[in-house]
Amino acid sequence: MAPHPLSFIPSPSTNGFHLGPVFIHIYGLMYVIGITLAVLITQRRVRNAGGNSAVVGDMALWAVPAGIIGGRIYFDITTPSQIPHVWYGVFAVWSGGLGIWGGIAVGVLVGAWRVRRAGQSVALFADAVAPALLVAQAVGRIGNYFNKELFGGPTTLPWALEIPKHFRPLHYGQFATFQPTFLYELIWDLLLAAFLIWLGARRSIRPPGLFALYVAGYSAFRIFEESLRIDNSEHFLGLRLNFYVATVLTLAGLAWFVISQRRTPAPVTAAVEPDGEKDGADDSAVEADPTEQESAESSAQADSSEPEPDEAAEATAKSDEAVASDRK
Repeated sequence: MAPHPLSFIPSPSTNGFHLGPVFIHIYGLMYVIGITLAVLITQRRVRNAGGNSAVVGDMALWAVPAGIIGGRIYFDITTPSQIPHVWYGVFAVWSGGLGIWGGIAVGVLVGAWRVRRAGQSVALFADAVAPALLVAQAVGRIGNYFNKELFGGPTTLPWALEIPKHFRPLHYGQFATFQPTFLYELIWDLLLAAFLIWLGARRSIRPPGLFALYVAGYSAFRIFEESLRIDNSEHFLGLRLNFYVATVLTLAGLAWFVISQRRTPAPVTAAVEPDGEKDGADDSAVEADPTEQESAESSAQADSSEPEPDEAAEATAKSDEAVASDRK
């Protein structure tokens, strides 16, 4: 029995549109929009943190292609059954298939290299980019909706996602509506991004603490999501491979956050100067008391009014000569 038309989310009738002779895949378009938003958000956050926002463009120019390559490699390794059966299948990102962890790992490493090369703080940039990545991922999930992928098990919930029969996995042909796990992740990504921005503004978080929480928070949600998804994936001991990856990254992200916040800042050491120079610097650095300054000035004036010893002797000699001439 088919569900009532108002009790489920319908699937889109197409996954793209024509712009002249060119067919635009909405999946790819969403990634372009997400990346653009991520760059703009990161520039603003880096500028507010006191970094050089001009470096963000160079970082994105290298990190984005690297992330796409890393994401596709991760997808090809973990879900080989989903690679299109054509000679270019391993490269066909426009048809879907980017492993988020592979993309983030390679993209972040390349981006960190560019930031360090520019003489900027990698930790500061990592905290700036964390919520921006979540926004980009949320926008990218809209592409999954148009590709009719990234859904979970059958359900009759009011927000269930209708999936055409030829997109359903084997043994699920009798079901019409499924868990819209792409939508769950979209909502979680935006909530986590808002939380990281709020936390960074309200609390003193040492970089890269926000990025560590991004790794932990996103991965923790993926533990839940992987328990719902039914699309093809490599399994190990009866569980999806991504379940184990998410668990390890959640624990690693939490440990990274704790270590980054407990880290003792490096002590600031003053330069040691020679004794003579140091004494002179200390003497000149001591501000004299105003009363002592006035007393010193008065003494100087009094000293300047008294005749020098040579002048006094000459005056006495002249006085004696005058007295002697009078006597004569």
